[in-house]
Formats: sequence, C-alpha cells, structure tokens
Amino acid sequence: MKTKIEQIPYFINKIKDSNSLVIVEGKKDRIALQKLGISNIIELNKKPLFEIIEDVANSNDECIILTDLDKEGKQLYSKLNSNLQKNGVKINNKFREFLFKHTKLRQIEGIDSYLESF
Repeated sequence: MKTKIEQIPYFINKIKDSNSLVIVEGKKDRIALQKLGISNIIELNKKPLFEIIEDVANSNDECIILTDLDKEGKQLYSKLNSNLQKNGVKINNKFREFLFKHTKLRQIEGIDSYLESF
C-alpha cells in the first residue's frame, strides 16, 4: 500500500496525461507546477474572474482548480467552481481534495519543495 505522499506523483501524472487545464492563483503556483511537468496552466493574476471563466468555458470541458487553502483561495475556488459548472465545465477536485486531506500543504507554490522533502 502506498503512503499518501507516494500517491502525489500518480495524481501529477494523471493531470499531465489528461491535458486538463489547471487554474492557479499566481506566477509562483504556476512555476511550482511547471517544475513537476504540468504545462496546461492558467493563472488568475489580476484578470477579472468572468474573463477567465469565459476563456476556460470556451476552450475546455474539464479543469482542475488549485487555489490555496487560505480564506482568499477558498473564496476564489468557490466562485470559479460554481461559475465554471454553470458554463458546462466539469471540475476535477480529486487532486485538490487529496492534497488538503492528506498533506500539510496549504499553498500550491510550495508543492515542488514539499515533494522534494520526502
């Protein structure tokens, strides 16, 4: 049986293989995921949410929302999740839920160094 941490590369490979769009809050989050080989990333950085929702809905059937687990990140997640679903985009929450249930990781920008510590 794999430990919880050993399952993270499995999720990362699934994301890479799925070609799902990954939504993150900012540049540091994107860079951390790129170090893990994930390339289909969109960052929220100062762009109006409705624009991002429209862009994603027009180009993808499914996406993964990896916002941080602070108050702001949870609010962003909630808005993106409901509005993207209203626009017909399926949200894949498996990796997000796994990270927050089974790791101490609370900010996506730390995921690459978090994994290196094991």
